Amino acid sequence: MVDIKINGKELKVAEGTTILDAALSNGIAIPTLCKHAKLSPFGGCRMCLVEVEGTRKLFTGCTTPVWEGMEAITHSERLHEIRKTVVELMLSDHPNDCMTCEKAGSCDLQEMAYEYGVREVRFRGERREYETRDGNPFIERDMEKCVMCGRCVKACDEIQGVGAIDFSYRGFKAKITPPYERDLDCEFCGQCVAVCPTGALMDKSSAGKGREGVRKVNTTCSYCGTGCALTLHVKDNEVVRVTSPSSSINEGWLCVKGRFGYGFLKSDARLKNPLIRKNGKLVDATWEEAISYTAERMGAIRKKHGADALAGLSSARCTNEDNYLFQKFFRAVVGTNNVDHCARL
Repeated sequence: MVDIKINGKELKVAEGTTILDAALSNGIAIPTLCKHAKLSPFGGCRMCLVEVEGTRKLFTGCTTPVWEGMEAITHSERLHEIRKTVVELMLSDHPNDCMTCEKAGSCDLQEMAYEYGVREVRFRGERREYETRDGNPFIERDMEKCVMCGRCVKACDEIQGVGAIDFSYRGFKAKITPPYERDLDCEFCGQCVAVCPTGALMDKSSAGKGREGVRKVNTTCSYCGTGCALTLHVKDNEVVRVTSPSSSINEGWLCVKGRFGYGFLKSDARLKNPLIRKNGKLVDATWEEAISYTAERMGAIRKKHGADALAGLSSARCTNEDNYLFQKFFRAVVGTNNVDHCARL
């Protein structure tokens, strides 16, 4: 542990802790665009610059470890002007379409502009413009809104282990792109969408379906037994997008099915009631009728042919708890080990 001061407040933190993490863990907010709690530090946005007593140099809070006796200042008139200028520089190369942007209201850059009172941009000159949009089926990539924070690159590499995108070119022409600037072709997990601080990466299926008036419903993903936590964004009784809380067992990360595969919710083919075959045709039944019928038939078959004449076929889309109860029912109650599931090909 080392003794430090941040804004005059005496703190004791673990050696190797960055200035930013030390501040955040003690309730001191430092603005940042490129830092993400689950990703390694990058130091690209320069919003987390801090002053340190005894030196004129400014330090990036997200990459600089603390040292014994360090006295850091996170907010001053000098830092305010620098951060405001950084925001202005970003906005000078950014589309002015906040009123129609899908990210409005949850955009970190927009919040920075609000915090530092940026109403207009002083800087004029050439701005990056890209004529074509990506043709992939899930992710809208508007690279004119990219602030080069590198979060998407790190999420793809460090979390997903795919490396489908990276920085290309240099200087003003620098951009984040798939290999050879082709359309994005990856696992489409959407981790890049989840960490993007602006509207550069968005869910195509949710475009135009609503930003405000959205009700959030927490639930569990039904695609497999992992049990990832989902937050369904619901408007007019329809799911318009899916996110995941970072405090969940899956730490906010989802697969392509969990994040984008919610179209089945409004499918006309979904069953609304149990079905029982009568006279060769499946007809609607109540749950009580269906359960009684199943129990009666299973009991009759076991009595006549023995327990091993029965078998249980479960689903990998059930929760682990449901599948445990299912196999326990067949082994302990029905009396057979004939248990299998649909995913064992």
